[in-house]
Amino acid sequence: MPGYLVKQQRVAIASAADLQIRSLLDRQQYADPEGRAQAQGISSASWPLFGMLWPAGLQLAGVMARRPIQVGESILELGCGLALASLVSHRRGALVTASDSHPLAGAFLLENLRLNQLPPMRYCHGDWASAPHHDDRQLPRVQGRFDLIIGSDVLYERDAEGTLAAFIARHAQARSELIIVDPNRGNRAAFQRRMLALGYALSETLIDQASFRGRVLNFRRELTTAVPN
Repeated sequence: MPGYLVKQQRVAIASAADLQIRSLLDRQQYADPEGRAQAQGISSASWPLFGMLWPAGLQLAGVMARRPIQVGESILELGCGLALASLVSHRRGALVTASDSHPLAGAFLLENLRLNQLPPMRYCHGDWASAPHHDDRQLPRVQGRFDLIIGSDVLYERDAEGTLAAFIARHAQARSELIIVDPNRGNRAAFQRRMLALGYALSETLIDQASFRGRVLNFRRELTTAVPN
């Protein structure tokens, strides 16, 4: 036994075929016998969050199901958790890299690819903290630049140093797009200011549903010159 309990269920995605998803049984699950999560700064309370289905993640998957696929476009999902949006995009033929800092996110992604009879998809360790404690046994860290960066409910912590915006700046093409589904977190305004300072224009779509209240933040930057490393 791995030390935690899981369940498998069919998950409905708006505008897309259902997905078969293995997730943690509930928020009481915890297993970190080698201290790998602790080394990443992941507490026992936050340990199971990666393996739960969240309304914002379902919304992002729906956004990616409706968004036209761009030929040759590279996509990075931040803090992917169960990676619903990455799975939907991958199934549609997009070039996707899923990323998360949790040591089990890659294994859950591998199993969910198998459950949905999908080919392999790139996964990288992605931690935007300013001083991450990286476990060398993890897969390679996120490298390079992407045309589109996506994330759901990634503004959950106060980010006084702007580490998330700095991470995006390091990995976004000069001409790029950013899609964030946010459940009206209080940290949104500060993040928006940082993205505007990086040259992005913002448009918002409000979502007011029984299952989710929040907004889709769509940032676009049309720079034609290279951005510094």
